[in-house]
Amino acid sequence: MNQEQIINKTVAFVKTILAGAEGGHDWWHIYRVWKSARQIAQSEDVDLFVVELGALLHDIADSKFHDGDEAVGPFMAREFLTSQSVDEDVILHVENIISNISFKGGNQEQKFKSPELDVIQDADRIDALGAIGIARTFNYGGHKNREIYNPEIKPNLQMTKEEYKKSDAPTLNHFYEKLLLLKDRMNTESGKRMADQRHEFMQSYLEQFYMEWEGVL
Repeated sequence: MNQEQIINKTVAFVKTILAGAEGGHDWWHIYRVWKSARQIAQSEDVDLFVVELGALLHDIADSKFHDGDEAVGPFMAREFLTSQSVDEDVILHVENIISNISFKGGNQEQKFKSPELDVIQDADRIDALGAIGIARTFNYGGHKNREIYNPEIKPNLQMTKEEYKKSDAPTLNHFYEKLLLLKDRMNTESGKRMADQRHEFMQSYLEQFYMEWEGVL
């Protein structure tokens, strides 16, 4: 089986696995990350096959939908790629990408690095920014039945990984605890340029939000 066929099989697999998933972490999230990763990869010295597989499989079992178990995603990816007779070095690389792509509160040391992970991580973070990022954030907050905003509950910028995973704070706090931090954590020049524009859009949105909250507009 050639690489194009494996990519097509992977697309079909991911669509099946994520059928009915929460709207911020569904097939269309994967699709956007996949497309952005391919775009960023054009300016980087990377193995495009690994980039595409990693992007497509990076969120097939997000730990927050599996009782915090971070081993499910890499395990599912390995099982699938093995069934497609993908080389072991590629499978291991994709496993490492899935295990290390997550934000996890921003205070965790990333144990694995590669140019391919840099590209996919940027693409994933870009999808957490801008208009799409705002939509995904409030969709997930609604999914968890969280308050939209509570001025009495301040963002916590010093959370541990476990505190971040268990946080049930109002949705708007997530902008400060993650989204607005991403611009300065991009890995590639292309990713940085894409993040800058989306970051500015989110800042404008927040200004509008607070004015509307206080009845100024």
